Amino acid sequence: MNKVLAVATKELRQIARDRRTLLILLFIPAFFLLLFGYALSFDVRHIKLAVEDDDRSAESRRLVSAFTNSGYFDLVASPRSGGETERLMDANAVRVALVIPERMGRDLRAGRAVSVQLLVNGDNANTATTVVGYALTIVRSVSAELVAEMTLRPMVAGVAIVPRVWYNPELRSALFLVPGLIAYIAMITAVVSTALSVVREKERGTMEQIRMAPVGPLPYVLGKSLPYFAVSLASALIVVFASMALFGLPMRGSWPALLLAISLFLLGALGLGLLVSTLADSQQVAFQVALLVSFLPTLMLSGFIFPIAGMPPALRAISAVVPARYFLVALRGIVLKGSPLGLFWRELAALAVFAAAVMLLAAVRLRKEWR
Repeated sequence: MNKVLAVATKELRQIARDRRTLLILLFIPAFFLLLFGYALSFDVRHIKLAVEDDDRSAESRRLVSAFTNSGYFDLVASPRSGGETERLMDANAVRVALVIPERMGRDLRAGRAVSVQLLVNGDNANTATTVVGYALTIVRSVSAELVAEMTLRPMVAGVAIVPRVWYNPELRSALFLVPGLIAYIAMITAVVSTALSVVREKERGTMEQIRMAPVGPLPYVLGKSLPYFAVSLASALIVVFASMALFGLPMRGSWPALLLAISLFLLGALGLGLLVSTLADSQQVAFQVALLVSFLPTLMLSGFIFPIAGMPPALRAISAVVPARYFLVALRGIVLKGSPLGLFWRELAALAVFAAAVMLLAAVRLRKEWR
C-alpha cells in the first residue's frame, strides 16, 4: 500500500510540474462537453428563403407568412424571374426558393388543385431533407386551413407542393459527406505532419545549428512548408480521384479552381501545424495539440456534419476562424455546382488570409525562440 501511495504521489507531482498536460486533463473534457452539447443538433433554423410570388394574392401572402412565421425560414430575397432565382442559389445567397404560380388564389377559390414549387439546394443532403420536411408540413397546414375556411366548396383540393432538389437530385449522402471528408483528411494530415517537424529538430539538438545558419525565421518556415505542401497536395488529389471512382463524386467545375482552393487550404493547414510546432517542446505534446486544433474544429464547426446556422451565436462566431468552413463552400461549389470562381472569391480570400496569418505567427514565434 505504501508503494502504491508513493507512486501515486510521484505521478501527481509530475503532472503538477507539466502544466500543459494538467490543463489538458482539467479543461479539455469540459470543453468537449460544452462543444458537443451545443453543436450536436440536427435542427436547422435561419434557412435563407427566396420567394418568387407570381400571384400576389391574399392566399399567396398567407402561404409566405406561414413560412416566415414558422421560425425556420428567413425571407431574404424576392426574385422576379427564374434566372434571378438561379443566380441566388448558385451564389449561396439562398438555400430554398418558393415559386408560387399565377392564379393560385383564383384557382383555390374555384375549387381547383394548385401546385407550388420548392427549389432546394441539395449540396448538403441532410439539410435539404430536413428543409423539404419543414416545407411539406407548412404547406399542408396552410392548405388544410384554407379548405376548412371554404366550407361552401367541399371539392376544394387545396395546395400541393412539388419539391425539386438541385445539384443532388437523389439526395445521396455521399455527395454531402465526401467533400467534408476531403477537408477533414487534408487538414489533419497537413497539420500533424508539420507540427512534428520543428519539435523534432529541438529533440535532436539540431535547432542550435539552424539558429547559427544565415537563415531567417520566415524563410525557414516557408522552406519547411514546401516539401509537406507537395506531399499534402498529392495526397489530397488522390483522395479526390478515389472519391470520384468509389463514391461517384462529380466534377462539374474547373480543375484550376479546385487546385487553387485545395492549395490555399493546405497552406493554412501547414502554417497551423508549424505554429503548433513552435509552441510545443516535445513530439507527443505537438501531436496532441495538432489533433486538437485540426480534428475537432474541422469535424464540428465547419458545416461538415452539423449546419452552422443551427449553432448558438458564440459557436457561429468561433467557426468564422475555422478554414474548413470556407473550403467546404468552395469545394462543394466547384465539384457539385460547377460554379465559376468569382462566386466564392470571399471564401478563397478568407483561406489566403488565414494561411498568411498563421505563417507569419509561426515565424514570429520562432524568432522569439532564436533570440
